[in-house]
Amino acid sequence: YKRQTKEIIKMFKETSKELLDFLSKSPTAFHAVENYRQILNADGFKELLESEHWDIVPGGKYYVTRNNTSILAFKVGTKLDNYSFNIVTSHTDSPTFKVKENAEIEVKNKYTQLNTEGYGGMLCATWLDRPLSIAGRVLVSEGNSIVTKLLNIDRDLLMIPNVAIHMNRAANDGFKYNLQVDMLPLLSAGDDRQKDFKQILADELGVKKEDILGHDLYLYNRMAPSIWGANEEFISAGHLDDLQCGFASLKALLAGYNDESIDIMACFDNEEVGSGTKQGADSTLLRDTLIRINSALGKTEEDYHRALASSFMLSADNAHAVHPNHPEHTDATNCTYMNEGVVVKSHAGQKYTSDGVSMAVVKALASGADVPLQYFANRSDKAGGSTLGNIAMAQASMNAVDIGLPQLAMHSSYETAGIKDTYYAISLMKALFDSHIQETSTHSLEIKR
Repeated sequence: YKRQTKEIIKMFKETSKELLDFLSKSPTAFHAVENYRQILNADGFKELLESEHWDIVPGGKYYVTRNNTSILAFKVGTKLDNYSFNIVTSHTDSPTFKVKENAEIEVKNKYTQLNTEGYGGMLCATWLDRPLSIAGRVLVSEGNSIVTKLLNIDRDLLMIPNVAIHMNRAANDGFKYNLQVDMLPLLSAGDDRQKDFKQILADELGVKKEDILGHDLYLYNRMAPSIWGANEEFISAGHLDDLQCGFASLKALLAGYNDESIDIMACFDNEEVGSGTKQGADSTLLRDTLIRINSALGKTEEDYHRALASSFMLSADNAHAVHPNHPEHTDATNCTYMNEGVVVKSHAGQKYTSDGVSMAVVKALASGADVPLQYFANRSDKAGGSTLGNIAMAQASMNAVDIGLPQLAMHSSYETAGIKDTYYAISLMKALFDSHIQETSTHSLEIKR
């Protein structure tokens, strides 16, 4: 770390501070997409609605959202005779707990808990004994309209208390958490339990309780993001998986451009629960957007298929770093470390999209951008996770590689990564957005920068 120049170290830290500020403002996918939207608006991007006609011109900058939890933003080149799509995908959601419709549970007329259910595969222990709050969206009646309102109760509102070791002697012996029993947050206690949950929401939003028609609300960890370590080499925060990659793709899109390409940042919701929703990677969102871009530019169906044949996708979702206490969980030679570069992930069973061709392309891009790469594969005797790249391929097939940034404690409510790696990711993604990739023969791809 100390061998880096002072200028580069300063850039690592500034980039990480910007990331952590973004994370602190993005407790849910709804807030992340709203923050993307504001940044894109400030840079001159025009919002498109799926329900309206799209006017797209060469050289233009646009974005479209679905469900307010997925967003695709794109820049259009000006020389589009043999155009292709450069795409970076990531996801906006993280494992958490969702508040149920009938939210309140009374315990012996002394406590009020919130009734929640698990969203995704979280590390339960990381949610205990720390201040939590609630964020998401609330649907409110306003005349003849149903209006979406973002909600973030920005104070310590809830806690999930542990059972004392005296009452649960198995707490340190591999205790199994029951989501309906052990993971319900405490909201209030005693004789002051007069405000019901919906009234709290109404007061926060400044609306009438009876006008609240629905909500999608989630718990989030109130611990502030931090930079730490002997040389300040680590960052920790909630939602690093996968807003770290999403943030990097946004920064790269703002900075990158190629006249002969259409550069796209695609951030999907619901990866943590399988992507099979109207706004997930398994939905029609990516395909619909690509087809409508092609059509709005006056291109033919054949032009669209030609473009896909030369297109390239970076499927960006964080990766597992070697754990200092348990290095045995990772492969002997295909393992990764924080602050040592972008991770290229591969899997023989195709849980990741990477193959020889796409890995060769990403190596060429990284070499041109001076970005270090490292490589990840699961131990052959362990079943690993999957991500959204191969799911998105079912909607729009192209060459693709799975990448990520190394981190510890994936799916914790407070994750850890390296201070350098966000900068490396931005540089690699920008290298793609600065390029035009063309299939020139059955056995050849040309990369022009």
